Amino acid sequence: MTTTSLVVPAEQWTAADVHARVGGIPLDRIRTFPAPGTATEADVLETEARSDRICELVDGILVEKPRGSYESLLAVKIIHALCSYLESNNLGVVLGEAGMLKLLPGQVRVPDVCLIRWERIPGRQLPQERIYTLVPDLAVEVLSPGNTEAEMRRKLHEYFSAGSRLVWYIAPETRTARAYTAEDQWQDLGPGDSLSGGDVLPGFALSLDKLFGDL
Repeated sequence: MTTTSLVVPAEQWTAADVHARVGGIPLDRIRTFPAPGTATEADVLETEARSDRICELVDGILVEKPRGSYESLLAVKIIHALCSYLESNNLGVVLGEAGMLKLLPGQVRVPDVCLIRWERIPGRQLPQERIYTLVPDLAVEVLSPGNTEAEMRRKLHEYFSAGSRLVWYIAPETRTARAYTAEDQWQDLGPGDSLSGGDVLPGFALSLDKLFGDL
């Protein structure tokens, strides 16, 4: 993203400014209605209701989440592993691919999988709103071909700026993963390695061989 695109008001944005703000993603993921820079949380919900498309909200821009059956299957397997762990360790709740979270003012993200520990949820009562103003302790993104490095770098910054403690990026094409414990601290994982829950989910481990092995 250029310095200029950061300071130019939305009414003066060019298409290049919009493209840069969302990380240079494929243009068919950028919604032009409402006009980029003017979209709100209500538009996120209205777009889903009207078109069955899940969008994130980035600087007033509606950005469609990429879809893929293989990526969805991996997300389901991760959810199953997390829910099985929580049956014996009641530490929080798991949300799936449609779990919308307002991480920061004006920013709505939809991780493929996330876990929110109970201590972040007042009275252990989940909000009634469709977009939770809650920060995930663990956020999981299953990478799709349409994701760009700049897009995922910005997401990572937002997760940790909001207070997330663990982020997993799963790469289906290479059957690898990267586990972040901070924006600048990560571990690359491959065959024979396991995703660890660390301090967020003590004792939790998910083997990449098991995650990818029967697919």
